[in-house]
Amino acid sequence: MKLARIFIITFTLLIGITISAQRNFDNVTIETIKLSNNIYMLIGAGGNIGVSAGDDGVFVIDDQFAPLTTKIVTAIKAINDQPIRFLANTHHHGDHTGGNKNMQNLGAVIIAHNNVRQRLEKDSNKDGLPVITFNDKLNLYINDEQVAIFHTSNAHTDGDALLYFTKSNVLHTGDTYFNGRYPFIDLNSGGSVNGYIEAVKKTLILIDDDTKIIPGHGKLSNKTEYKAFLNMLTSLKENVLKAISQGKTEAEVVGDSSITKVYDDLNYGSGFINSERIRRIFYNSLKE
Repeated sequence: MKLARIFIITFTLLIGITISAQRNFDNVTIETIKLSNNIYMLIGAGGNIGVSAGDDGVFVIDDQFAPLTTKIVTAIKAINDQPIRFLANTHHHGDHTGGNKNMQNLGAVIIAHNNVRQRLEKDSNKDGLPVITFNDKLNLYINDEQVAIFHTSNAHTDGDALLYFTKSNVLHTGDTYFNGRYPFIDLNSGGSVNGYIEAVKKTLILIDDDTKIIPGHGKLSNKTEYKAFLNMLTSLKENVLKAISQGKTEAEVVGDSSITKVYDDLNYGSGFINSERIRRIFYNSLKE
């Protein structure tokens, strides 16, 4: 029953996000932020997009929803009119992979973790699937830069990839980081609280105070904000584990606002994962 309930909650959240975005596609404007000589962040509807543009062509990270492809490509062409050669998916969710088929039709070679392809195979009609997959890590050399692509186990999902531009000192975290918000941890897709926390801890070791961070959702970030996000995660974990050790039920934890009060007051629950949902996610993940 617990797994069924988690599935229903997950499905409802994802459908709600998709429907909400679809209703407003006509009003979406793609904002472009330059991070280095050749690295950019695009903000629209769905997961934040990373772009490397140069003489070798264009490399894109995530592609939001299919109806936005024309707007996204127009924004990219304003940066660089070279062809889109590669597209990396940070995980399988539709607000990051919805434009895959369109991008593939434009000639992009799609890269993702093995589990992303497996999940997309189940959810799609075989169009827009990754054609290059990896298990642990992969390096891409493009536009005079090494891009380190690495997997973190059972964090947001079971197929998360983070990408680090080694010369530009830019990190794209995918949904292993929601800046200033409670994260969605997709337990039904192999995500876990412990894996999510470990992903942030390991990634923090790789970056420095000058690193520019493109989160999966939220504004452009930095190491200081990333550390604050980790502190939030570890604090909530401690509070929920304490409640579990006291024998509190799921309903009691979900209803106990004191568990998340400090971060509720900082507006972390303003996104689609509110304070009740994050307490439920933490309970169900840590109770296992």
